[in-house]
Amino acid sequence: MVPRVVFGKGSFNQLGQILSPERKNGAPFIYLIDNVFENNKTFIEDRIHLSGNDRLVYISTKEEPKTSQVDELVSEFRNAYSFTPSGIIGIGGGSIMDLAKAVAIMMNNTGSATEYQGWDLVDNKAVYHVGIPTISGTGAEVSRTTVLTGPEKKLGINSDFTPFDQVILDPELIKEVPKDQWFYTGMDCYIHCIESLNGTYLNAFSQSYGEKAYDLCEEIFLENTLDKEEADAKLMMASWHGGMSIAYSQVGVAHAMSYGLAYVLGTKHGIGNCIVFDKLGDYYPEGVALFKKMKEVHNIELPTGVCANATEDQLDIMASVALGLVPLWENALGKNWQEKINADTLKAIYRTL
Repeated sequence: MVPRVVFGKGSFNQLGQILSPERKNGAPFIYLIDNVFENNKTFIEDRIHLSGNDRLVYISTKEEPKTSQVDELVSEFRNAYSFTPSGIIGIGGGSIMDLAKAVAIMMNNTGSATEYQGWDLVDNKAVYHVGIPTISGTGAEVSRTTVLTGPEKKLGINSDFTPFDQVILDPELIKEVPKDQWFYTGMDCYIHCIESLNGTYLNAFSQSYGEKAYDLCEEIFLENTLDKEEADAKLMMASWHGGMSIAYSQVGVAHAMSYGLAYVLGTKHGIGNCIVFDKLGDYYPEGVALFKKMKEVHNIELPTGVCANATEDQLDIMASVALGLVPLWENALGKNWQEKINADTLKAIYRTL
């Protein structure tokens, strides 16, 4: 679990105070920031108190994080400094959260990030790392995984060293998120709840978090009675609780298939989950029905024809990537999941997207 959390409107302004005790012998803090803020520096940059050789690195999130991107950043930082940074600070959405976690891990581990895609493969503790989400829903701020696309697969670095040492949850930071993105990322949280609460890995711990996140999602996306400030604060809490729920259980069919979609077509995680989940009524009938109501309430039209031009080879790869995520299928369908799902079934669903 993340050991330290600060929550509340304006809490981002405490960043300098929070980081100060963690500075090691003049070693820099490296800030990885979503480049959406590059032209609005007063919102983020002017509130960061840089010291010494601290560094700001703006990161494009047009594509999801790649193992090659992690390797390049780690190599760059190692060449730039003769000592390990005091810490890695991620400021942005789920992609930046994952990138910050991965870079922090690889600063203290050898080889390529591809070698650590899987479960409990990390040998050494990550350098101190802080997550500051500027969009809510992915749960990346709390999870023990950092999802990366590698040359052969899309799979997280799942380890006890992955979670952030400190998270700052400031609802002010998500107030300018465009509505569609707000919805898609929020639905990532909702889908976490559905897949966790309906999974075979469910336990009392994950259930308590999942049920709270589910209730918050209903209030935010279905009742639609909250003002924006209240909704943003509650969405941050929903994201946190949803992330905690899957940290102690697992996700399921939608996430597995979304990974395949992202690996082949580059579809972003939040919208990819929505596109897939919309077609999974046979697996999550009540959850999908409620999802469709939420779309209607917020006037959301999902993209269609996403796989219309996908070749048979591409569909094969999508199915292969999805089926390679064994824990997700065990959670969704049980230990005998291979008797219930196969590549042909997945390809048939992909063709409907």
